[in-house]
Amino acid sequence: MAKYIFVTGGVVSSLGKGIASAAIGALLEARGLRVTLQKLDPYINVDPGTLSPFQHGEVFVTDDGAETDLDLGHYERFTHIRTTQANNATTGRIYHNVITKERRGDYLGDTVQVIPHITDEIKNAIKAVSNGYDVVIVEIGGTIGDIESLPFLEAIRQMRYDVDRENVLYVHLTLIPYIPSAGELKTKPTQHSVRELREIGIQPDALLCRCDRPLPPGIKKKIALYCNVDVEAVIGAIDVETIYEVPLALHEEALDTLIAKKFGFDTNKPDLSRWQEVVRRIKEPRNEVTIAIVGKYIGLKDSYKSLLEALIHGGIANDARVVFQWVDSEEVEVNGPERFLSEADGVLVPGGFGYRGIEGKIEAIRYAREKKIPFLGICLGMQCAVIEFARNVCGLEKANSAEFDINTPDPVIYLMEKWYDFRKGRVEERSAESQKGGTMRLGAYPCVLTEGSHAYNAYRTREISERHRHRYEFNNAYRGVFARHGLRVSGASPDGELVEIVEVEDHPWFLGCQFHPEFKSRPTEPHPLFKAFIEASLREKRSLFPYLGDDEALSDIHVSSEFDDEDG
Repeated sequence: MAKYIFVTGGVVSSLGKGIASAAIGALLEARGLRVTLQKLDPYINVDPGTLSPFQHGEVFVTDDGAETDLDLGHYERFTHIRTTQANNATTGRIYHNVITKERRGDYLGDTVQVIPHITDEIKNAIKAVSNGYDVVIVEIGGTIGDIESLPFLEAIRQMRYDVDRENVLYVHLTLIPYIPSAGELKTKPTQHSVRELREIGIQPDALLCRCDRPLPPGIKKKIALYCNVDVEAVIGAIDVETIYEVPLALHEEALDTLIAKKFGFDTNKPDLSRWQEVVRRIKEPRNEVTIAIVGKYIGLKDSYKSLLEALIHGGIANDARVVFQWVDSEEVEVNGPERFLSEADGVLVPGGFGYRGIEGKIEAIRYAREKKIPFLGICLGMQCAVIEFARNVCGLEKANSAEFDINTPDPVIYLMEKWYDFRKGRVEERSAESQKGGTMRLGAYPCVLTEGSHAYNAYRTREISERHRHRYEFNNAYRGVFARHGLRVSGASPDGELVEIVEVEDHPWFLGCQFHPEFKSRPTEPHPLFKAFIEASLREKRSLFPYLGDDEALSDIHVSSEFDDEDG
């Protein structure tokens, strides 16, 4: 039977439950255990697909096309799992399932209530991901005291009785603030948080105490006494320089030993050498490169969480520190690109939706193309690159996307109404009137690469599979005119109908991809495109400033082969 670890949070939000859960997963995997993770979110949206990035941050996409919470990205980056729809459940989805069953008559006339019907549905969702795993780590979104979290907390309380006490462990993440004026660490917020948790019937087995300095033994004893836990179960979760140091820090506090002892796992000590090497390459890199990120959600960096991590992974692969230069695309529209991009070694334009800031992105892309700065465009970034090339190279001055201008005479990006879906194995149809919540091309799709292209050289294979989240497509009617002017299609669906990657031929490294490569990157397995993009940016930097490094080829500077993309 699978063991269950339930991770809750208290005192304040944004303490890092997702990273803590993922780090626990990494530690248990390093001990040879099979681990999966799940996020239970208390908001009423069925999924985060229609939420503003400013409110919720990034929407993470799984292979099976689920739009999920960004914490699933942490789970995939820290462990070897590939998440699915089942790894994320919201209040909206739980209630939707229960109401559907009630309408169908599944409850045989029962009065449908939170207990047992809602809580049973939550428990069913938890158990649905447990098959084949030694440990299931379940993160409960929100903070103890939030009214919307109560059904989830009641469900995990019941789980201890459903699967027996020895198969369940509760981990509570809390805050130990330091008060400078008093010169003291304060435990009272943690005491109150644990008391509130105990009032609903959950006694935590371990406390992760977020703090900015080590917890003295006296503080640990005090917390243990007032919160009714063992002293060794009071774990200091100290602030670290990089999130990839968290597994090492929690191991130093013996959290994985505590879990193994609690569950009776007879495992060897974890092999954390790969994590140690990742941390070393982040903290003590040989090189440095500046990447300008031209976006329109830069007010909330979590909007680009997977993207930032993938860039860091590309830096790890090249033993380089990646310095982020945030550029608001609306500012580029007003002031031009020169003042923002002249110092950048590489330019990246990420995905997004809507017309706001588009012209700034297009101007930034033109600057990168004309100045021969390495460029990576992702999803909307690729589409903007196509528009820019059409206007300024192909002479189609009014070219645009039908998303932004339905009356454009040259819709180089348009709404493809019919195509063969290789993932679903059927023909898909959509129109401008289709609902926004379910008409995008979502999830993993196959792509065939052109040999000799930047994409092929990065992946070192002809066929790949990448995750998508978009509605509009490259218009094949313009494929010929683009090719004649030097923009080639270097990746497409197996039938050639869906354009996935474009490249500018007369450029050191200029690539746009319709998919989101960031969703499949890991620190120990950097994504090939980010690895190649950072390498190209370093090479360009060295060509401009040769005194910054020796003549050694960049390919010889890469991190050891164990960090190469194992899928080729």
